[in-house]
Amino acid sequence: MIERRVPHGLVFSGRDTGSWGELSEPIVQAWQPLSQGFERLCEKYPRFKNTNNIKHLGTLGTGNHFIEVCLDAVNAVWVMLHSGSRGVGNRIGTHFIELAKKDMERWFIHLPDKDLAYIPAGTEHFTYYLEAVSWAQDFAMTNRVVMMNNTLQALRDVLKIPFEAQLEAVNCHHNYISREHHYDKNVIVTRKGAVSAKLGEMGIIPGSMGANSFIVRGLGNEESFCSCSHGAGRVMSRTEAKKRVSLAEHITATAGVECRKDESVIDETPSAYKPIEAVMAAQADLVEIVHTLKQVLCVKG
Repeated sequence: MIERRVPHGLVFSGRDTGSWGELSEPIVQAWQPLSQGFERLCEKYPRFKNTNNIKHLGTLGTGNHFIEVCLDAVNAVWVMLHSGSRGVGNRIGTHFIELAKKDMERWFIHLPDKDLAYIPAGTEHFTYYLEAVSWAQDFAMTNRVVMMNNTLQALRDVLKIPFEAQLEAVNCHHNYISREHHYDKNVIVTRKGAVSAKLGEMGIIPGSMGANSFIVRGLGNEESFCSCSHGAGRVMSRTEAKKRVSLAEHITATAGVECRKDESVIDETPSAYKPIEAVMAAQADLVEIVHTLKQVLCVKG
């Protein structure tokens, strides 16, 4: 039922199964606060029009994106999901990377690697990039809210038990920029695979399929710019995991979890990632663990 209510995956031939075919009224309404900002971006960069923007709102995607139903230590039920700004966010990112590389050539700035290209503060591209990435972060936040609402409704439909999700929702970005104040300076912090961990701030550190996940509280460690890791990180590339991990090993590693157990998802198997417990131990000075979650169901794109 979750898979029916939340588009996921990717199909290159025909309609993309990871996007909406027909837009429902709730999706149209959720898009409204985003529409004006998107129109401004398209006026400057028309190529953004040809993206899955509204059709990706409330959809999961592929790779390490997931929707999970978990239990904590006292068997309270948690719904956790991970997705971002989808196709339109990817297009925004790749577009400004291209602009940065062209700027490096135009200004005769020689870098050790072309992927180190950057957009200097105060330039026109810098201003528009900040606007574009801010919009993409708003899209990502709305995307997760819509998915969560549809996932909760799927649970209500299946369980036939009325319930309300009344506890605090934890919603955090993990690939993003933020204007902050550190070491007596106003700075822009880029967090890649990391989340904000200000003093008392709640965060999410998910494990892989079959591994524990953690709800954490930030300790406000200034040496990390009040940040912590978002997850375990890979020890195998996707290609390497598919070569080295057998289907039988994947099935054993995900025992007790209702999830996909086919060869096409082996690149997300638990052994493709670092042990999450070791990662948590390494950042004990950045966050404290509030809840330890074990998934019982995992939906992958």
